[in-house]
Amino acid sequence: MGLFDAILGNASEVDVNEVAEELSPVLADNENVIQAYKMVRDLYVFTNKRLIFIDKQGLTGKKIDYLSVPYKSITTFNVQTAGRFDTDCELSIWMSGRDEPIKVEIAAKLATDVQKSLANCMFI
Repeated sequence: MGLFDAILGNASEVDVNEVAEELSPVLADNENVIQAYKMVRDLYVFTNKRLIFIDKQGLTGKKIDYLSVPYKSITTFNVQTAGRFDTDCELSIWMSGRDEPIKVEIAAKLATDVQKSLANCMFI
């Protein structure tokens, strides 16, 4: 992740092998990490089964909130691309059973990749 992206809080792509190793205790036996993005300490992980939002909390990051979203529960998603002076995009995901979407910021250069990954996972 670039220093500029880290300062602004934008997500950037990370190595899936490292993420798979870190998440091995919580992944299902037949679950594989496809793509992952990191925003400072938080992770957004696409697996072959679900989308996982990982929120590391506190000073040490030992308290972790895992939000698992099965692709079948995603009803709609939206990616708002960056404007001329923006460096980030916003991803909004609506799910059945929730009134408000989950919103995350991603680096503008990753907007197309994230849309494609989400579409590929949802429409298989």
